[in-house]
Amino acid sequence: MRAVVIEEFGDVNKLQMEDVEDPEVGQGEVLIRIKATSVNPVDWKIRNGDSKDRNPAELPAILGRDLAGVVEKAGPGVAGFEKGMRVMALAAGTYAELTTAKADVLAPIPEKLSFEQAAALPLVLTTGAQLIERAIKVSRGQRVLVLGALGGVGRTAVHVALEHGAHVIAGVRRSQMEEAKLLPAHEVVAIDEAADLEHLHDLDAIADTVGGTTAHRAIKTLRSGGIFGTVLALPKDAAKFDVHFETMRVVPDASRLYQLADDVSRGSLVIPIVKVFPLDEIRQAQQEAESGRAHGKIVIKTAA
Repeated sequence: MRAVVIEEFGDVNKLQMEDVEDPEVGQGEVLIRIKATSVNPVDWKIRNGDSKDRNPAELPAILGRDLAGVVEKAGPGVAGFEKGMRVMALAAGTYAELTTAKADVLAPIPEKLSFEQAAALPLVLTTGAQLIERAIKVSRGQRVLVLGALGGVGRTAVHVALEHGAHVIAGVRRSQMEEAKLLPAHEVVAIDEAADLEHLHDLDAIADTVGGTTAHRAIKTLRSGGIFGTVLALPKDAAKFDVHFETMRVVPDASRLYQLADDVSRGSLVIPIVKVFPLDEIRQAQQEAESGRAHGKIVIKTAA
């Protein structure tokens, strides 16, 4: 099969298209012919070596976490996955024509979604849901600030927090305020301006997807004992604040993925796709995603 491989850490030129052996299907696994995947920050952070401590990779490595494709073959001990079935998953090694995944992480693709649409969803939907439901454990009536509310993870966090009956404040850059008004959040605030954050106080929770100085400033909007949940590293001097911190690492959840993908198929949750690249243009795709200019998901089409 064809796959994108990195032999060493570095810039996008380290992404090499190679012919490699097809993966073998083990007990409880399913072989998937990948139709599409997408680019996520974790992909380029692994490639350039920035996440060697948090997400170590054994080289040579095939990157990619999002999977949308069809079942090629079910392994020993697997039932219910017929050849040709459309499936999606938070998986590994998806910058390739084939990969294997445990059967219990696979979810059917909702009928109305194309492979390209489905490929944009697994990592951001699962991460956003777990940030709200497992990290900050939001409950009805709580006031929650979502930092980076227009990203895929942020959009999902807003959606899930609203499902749980929270009062949701969408935190975005000042330049994004008009676009953010299309979100179903109760309020929108510019988080890149300290004066705007100063108007917020006694919040119950923050769902952080941006980190850095913005996250550090936002902590002051929490009430004593409030919860700060993040998908990134803890803010500087976190220990000096009288709040509870939760860092999270996403894990596959096929059932929740399907539920949220169905919301996308019905239009109640929107994860924008800005561009689709073929697999052999993975360098351009990662470069554009890493630049920060793409205001939405970049999808990689791995097969016709």
